[in-house]
Amino acid sequence: MSRLYDTVEPSVIEEDMLQKAVEEQGPKEEAGKIAKSEGIDFGDVLQLRLDFKNILKIDNLWQFTSLVKLQLDNNIIERIEGLDALVNLVWLDLSFNNIEVIEGLDKLGKLEDLTLYNNRIAALENMASLTNLHVFSVGNNKLSSLENLVYLRRFRNLQTLNLNGNAFCDDDNYKPFVVAHIPSLVYLDFRLIDGNTREAAVEKYRYAIEELVADEMAAELKEKDRKLQQEEYARQKAAYVENLNGPYLFDSMFTDDPEAVNLAALPGVDELLLSYKEKMVGICQQVFQFGLKEFDRREHDVQEFYACIQEAKDENKKDAINEIKKFNQYRKKVFAEFSQISDPNVLKGRVDEYKEEVDALCDKLMGLEMQIVDQLEDTIKEFERNMADFVATFVENVQGLISQIRDLENIHHERLLETAIATLEKYMKNELDDDLPEDLKMLFVDKDTISNAVSASHDVHMLKIDNREDDIIQRANGWMASLIEGIHNVEEVKRNRDRVKEISNFIDHLSDELELLDLQGTL
Repeated sequence: MSRLYDTVEPSVIEEDMLQKAVEEQGPKEEAGKIAKSEGIDFGDVLQLRLDFKNILKIDNLWQFTSLVKLQLDNNIIERIEGLDALVNLVWLDLSFNNIEVIEGLDKLGKLEDLTLYNNRIAALENMASLTNLHVFSVGNNKLSSLENLVYLRRFRNLQTLNLNGNAFCDDDNYKPFVVAHIPSLVYLDFRLIDGNTREAAVEKYRYAIEELVADEMAAELKEKDRKLQQEEYARQKAAYVENLNGPYLFDSMFTDDPEAVNLAALPGVDELLLSYKEKMVGICQQVFQFGLKEFDRREHDVQEFYACIQEAKDENKKDAINEIKKFNQYRKKVFAEFSQISDPNVLKGRVDEYKEEVDALCDKLMGLEMQIVDQLEDTIKEFERNMADFVATFVENVQGLISQIRDLENIHHERLLETAIATLEKYMKNELDDDLPEDLKMLFVDKDTISNAVSASHDVHMLKIDNREDDIIQRANGWMASLIEGIHNVEEVKRNRDRVKEISNFIDHLSDELELLDLQGTL
């Protein structure tokens, strides 16, 4: 297919082009006139054709969030970009363009049909997020490596593939290689893959496929393990105790301590450090296990709270529906009677009675809404108190455990200071071997110098311990504040407003319905 753009300047996708395209492809006749006069919300558009527009760059499509089908074929597009907002896209045609690299598709997880026919693509890559891909056309490109086609094995739903017109299609092994390596395929280059072809292909590449499957299984297990570790770390982080199930805090204290290496060279300090580390890691493990246990309890309580809230809402909604059902039965009966009453006074009385019933229904529905508001408010307040107590208890326990770590640090500091001063005295008396590190000897000027070094080391350690404690407390309190704010300011307020609006609209509808009867001469 040829392009006739000799007299047309390259363009980008701009607002007026989009508006025109949407109007041309939207509703016709009377519906089209209405849509044009009222304006079309780009967010409601499901299909869009922008073919043969001489488009150079994909841009300004961020408003089309509901778009399912997009045609951008027969343009002069050089890069796949500007599609991140089109998360609902199922069908995308970029054929007959100047694209060299497959990219910019990361957000299109729902894409099932992708056409890149007749471009300049030399490698299959950057498509990992397209897990729902069923149809893929990439014929008439610059693909030359059969091995690159192994990349397509990851698309377990891929059934239709067009590669015709690429360099490797002249290879005698092309078809059996593709059929053997992509077992999900049903159609290749617009032809059905028959059983004999598949069987022969599988047999030809049996050993290569077995090795490939083994590698894939190993990679999948490794990836599964990585995800499990990632999820577990996320859980630990949500519990505020990440990296406390080992020597991380202890090691970090000494890593950031400029005096650590020199002081560790003091005679006997290695044994002090070994004992200190063992005891501190043990307490860190207690914090870690306590944090995870409390996290699970916290999650359970939150889920139970939301379940209780939902149960109350469902019960309240059920009561409201029953009231409306009863009223509708009454309404149907009364409306039937209206047409049978000839006496205006009797009719007026029945209409007034009906209006009173409408008002009564409004009062009942609003009453139920006020009831659920009060019920939810009481439940939320109780939950808030429970969570406040929970967080306070959690913080108190964590502080208690971390205070034990401070005690260990203070004990270590005292013993280290004693060791340092004792070593200084021996050094001054020349009672030590001359194999001490030179940097350590620099601290043996006098008692103040070595004492200051030990104190500086102690301060670094205490700061690390304090910072970790503060981090846990701040995150726990922050979670609590965020949770309660979300419940009060967003979820329940919005629900209440929507419900009151819904009741008002329903009552207005009943009133309008009665007015309409009046206009038709019922009264």
